[in-house]
Amino acid sequence: MTNEEIARVCHEANRAYCLVLGDTSQLPWDEAPEWARRSAIVGVGFHAEGKAHGITLRPSASHESWLEEKRREGWKHGPTKNPETKEHPCFVPYSDLPPEQKLKDALFVAICGALLP
Repeated sequence: MTNEEIARVCHEANRAYCLVLGDTSQLPWDEAPEWARRSAIVGVGFHAEGKAHGITLRPSASHESWLEEKRREGWKHGPTKNPETKEHPCFVPYSDLPPEQKLKDALFVAICGALLP
């Protein structure tokens, strides 16, 4: 599988998990904005690089990588996810995330671990 195909799986798993939490803000992969798809692909690339060096990255590393990517793009903490103002409630250190948000990182890591060569 390509990184983009794996990113699609990660995105759809995240979307399904978010629906269980009552969060309907995630669009299907084919309807998701380019920035959201790119972010998932970058995340998979981060894990692919680790795996290529024999390292399985932890959910906290995955979140910190995402946080740094968002920081570079000008995002900041905000009460709700808002792409227009680049605000996100998960724009906090991993240790400050609520358990249900930490599980999203664990799902991403597990999918990457299972699907990356």
